Amino acid sequence: MSGSPLRTEGDINLSASRTAWYAVIEHPETRQYLDEDARYFLHQSLSTPCLDVLASCHDIYLTDIRGKEYMDFHGNNVHQLGYGNAFVLDRVKAQMDQLAFSPRRYTNIPAITLAKKLGDLFPGDLKRVLFAPGGSSAISMALKLARLVTGKHKIISVWDSFHGASLDAIAAGGERDFRKGMGPLAPGVERIPPPTTYRGPFSSTNDSDIAYADYLEYVIEKEGDIGAFLIETMRNTDVQIPSKAYWKKVREICTRHHVLLILDEIPIAFGRTGKMFAFEHYDIEPDIVCLGKGLGAGVIPMAGIVARESHNIAAEVSLGHFTFEKSPLGSVAALAMLEYIEENNLLEKVRDDGRFMREQLDRLQQKFPLIGDVRGIGLLWGVELVKDRKTKEKAVQEAETVMYECLQQGLSFKVSQGNVLQLSPPLIITRAQLSAALTILENALDVASRGISF
Repeated sequence: MSGSPLRTEGDINLSASRTAWYAVIEHPETRQYLDEDARYFLHQSLSTPCLDVLASCHDIYLTDIRGKEYMDFHGNNVHQLGYGNAFVLDRVKAQMDQLAFSPRRYTNIPAITLAKKLGDLFPGDLKRVLFAPGGSSAISMALKLARLVTGKHKIISVWDSFHGASLDAIAAGGERDFRKGMGPLAPGVERIPPPTTYRGPFSSTNDSDIAYADYLEYVIEKEGDIGAFLIETMRNTDVQIPSKAYWKKVREICTRHHVLLILDEIPIAFGRTGKMFAFEHYDIEPDIVCLGKGLGAGVIPMAGIVARESHNIAAEVSLGHFTFEKSPLGSVAALAMLEYIEENNLLEKVRDDGRFMREQLDRLQQKFPLIGDVRGIGLLWGVELVKDRKTKEKAVQEAETVMYECLQQGLSFKVSQGNVLQLSPPLIITRAQLSAALTILENALDVASRGISF
């Protein structure tokens, strides 16, 4: 297989490993539906062609039309409570019989209750909420609000970041796949390197990421007129966990230069890191937070932003104005999700699971030279595979071998940056299920380490 970035899993999905995977399925009905999917849908990077055809889902599992189950360690980050959670579904079903949709110009009790609940969960004067049907729309609203608050249209984001797929979101984002062929995008976006310690322009032997914060200030001072810094608190795709020192300095820099700190927690909020929100690990207070994905509990699309009380200045501007802005169904799903997390002490469980994951993945790193780095917290983990630990050359083919071997054994996850295994199981996963998944991963790493291609 070629090492070209255009032929790796996670891009156009046309690698040799994908072809071999279809041969493993050997199910005429599945192939028929996959062919029809490719025939009727517009093709796009990251999703076409598809891996399999799903029939149902429950708990931590996806089930295809053959009856094969996959433990889902991806879930597009909506599956904090797993699939088919009865506590959530009962609330949603009851709401459907009462008020399924709320037109604009009207409000409803579930939406008000959710807005108040989110305000209660956030620190300081982060009390003002606005909902949207998806994460890209939440990013759009945050960027609009930042312009109004600061009077400046320029923003800084980081390379390789993903903030949504709409034109304004990809203009602010840093992933090439979404910008290819799009031509001119929104002006005034400056990108800087993301805070990393394993690889990157400022990586060093002392594992410090402070240089990335220093570079933020350098760009702010050189560029001028910067209104906001948009960044994930912890990067979801390839799992980058900045230090407390980094975030302390970033907050100081943004405050000193009157730059709004906009945190994108769309994929990682609601317990994924062992805290309700990832920024709580750093004792910082952002200016705007974007939420989504898991907010709808894997049932109803739901997103939104939380901003400061002093940011309530857009009465004459439509920041969102979406058809499903105050969805009663999305609101009750979100309220049920938050209640379930609190009543079942999932945050404490996830922190304990995180310690277990660290111990087990460190053990695998000691066993397999193929693992160059292990990064994670709670139930968000990245395992970076390299051909050589000294050169850090990406082990792209080996990563695909591991992924497809795991799929064959019933474990699903995504590969990011070509060589990072990203592991994000539902927060409700049991220790026995977690152990079983890690055993599958260990077996797949053994296959890849022996140079066997899928």
